[in-house]
Amino acid sequence: MKFLALLGIGLLLFSPPVFSRSETRSLSGRWRVEFALTSGDKKHLIVEAKAKGNGTLLGLDTAEGNKQIPESLPGVWSETANGRVTFSGDIELPLGTCCREVGTLILKGEYSSDTSLKGRAIFITNTTDDENFVGYRSDVGTFTATREP
Repeated sequence: MKFLALLGIGLLLFSPPVFSRSETRSLSGRWRVEFALTSGDKKHLIVEAKAKGNGTLLGLDTAEGNKQIPESLPGVWSETANGRVTFSGDIELPLGTCCREVGTLILKGEYSSDTSLKGRAIFITNTTDDENFVGYRSDVGTFTATREP
């Protein structure tokens, strides 16, 4: 019996730590994002989550003529203890079939696996709209993201 107690204590002392699933996940790194708003086609970004909540986003087909934007734009991100993630940044996107709008793209979601995310995309423009409940022209949709190697 004494042997079993010593064996148990030894295993506790010398075993590697066990982390919960949420502790092994990290938003840090590069993510390939596909999103679609209700007013348009699917669009693609590379989101890079850097240290201390800083980041960048690179529109792969968000510039005029579905071209890549010339350089990454600043963004911010956060991650909660329950596995929810948010990334946001200012970008210019086509809105509808005739116009382009500058605004803030917000991606709010959760992990679907250690290397993928899914959730809602929200785009709030800088154009005021008194009939919209947020006071600005906006659009919503969905997104998926996979971690880049």
